[in-house]
Amino acid sequence: MFFRWDWLQPQLTAPIVPTLGHIHPDALTVGIFEDILRAAETGDFLPYDKNRRWGGEKDEKVLREDVVHQPEHTLIPTLIPRGRGTVKVFAYGLPDSVTDEAAELAAKLAARHDVVNARVVRPLGPETAHPHGTRIQLKDFTAGPCPAPDGPVRRVTDWPTAVQETFAPFAKAMAAEGLAFLHTRVQADHCGPVLTAAVKNRIVGAIGPMEIRPDAIRRPQLMPQYFAVLPHARGQGLGRRLWRAAMHWGQGHGAAYQLLQTEVGGPSDKLCLSEGLTSLGFSHTTHL
Repeated sequence: MFFRWDWLQPQLTAPIVPTLGHIHPDALTVGIFEDILRAAETGDFLPYDKNRRWGGEKDEKVLREDVVHQPEHTLIPTLIPRGRGTVKVFAYGLPDSVTDEAAELAAKLAARHDVVNARVVRPLGPETAHPHGTRIQLKDFTAGPCPAPDGPVRRVTDWPTAVQETFAPFAKAMAAEGLAFLHTRVQADHCGPVLTAAVKNRIVGAIGPMEIRPDAIRRPQLMPQYFAVLPHARGQGLGRRLWRAAMHWGQGHGAAYQLLQTEVGGPSDKLCLSEGLTSLGFSHTTHL
């Protein structure tokens, strides 16, 4: 075993694992860190990797030989060769000096691997004052009912044909939010259902795909979704209806929980906080 749990566990201020992203706190064990090291040797997806559902090959791996693991801090670098390439160093540890050491390692590895981008990812605890970056939020489906919302929300395939045909231009307009990619998956029938909101027979918002998969400890997790509402249709409660419809779908199909990552202070962040989700911490990324 490479990692000492008595060293690593006190450094895990937020449930973030390199190459996997955010995970449920109950799944945050030394075994999952050992798994990402083994996956680096094979290049395969781990069985519970949420990105496995998109197919293809895993494009991020741990640079095992460059991991720094000490009683006070742990630095885990990863490499993404795609495009111009990216090195990330995940900096675990309570002293602020861990960020400086991680930045030095990231710059060195970026030069060694001839990649353009170098970043430091710092997990921060939920008690962090004035956080930046992204917030990790937990929706626990066992905590209470998730009723279906009122309003014009249906699966995209349940609308009349004329309304369904407006999904393509909507997706194109919201390409920056991932909806164009989602549209290609819908066309190929390679994903779960997509829930949509329509106004005047035009789709103006969507959340999906709706899919449930087992996590590292075999609990059913509602997978992250793409989620967007056209700018001119915001402020009417459509985003909240879409989100509640997604939660209703997840609970009704047996999910135990969902994890969401929201930009601190952004619309989705405010929505989730107002819906009573639990904040598990933050992830702050520094671009070098």
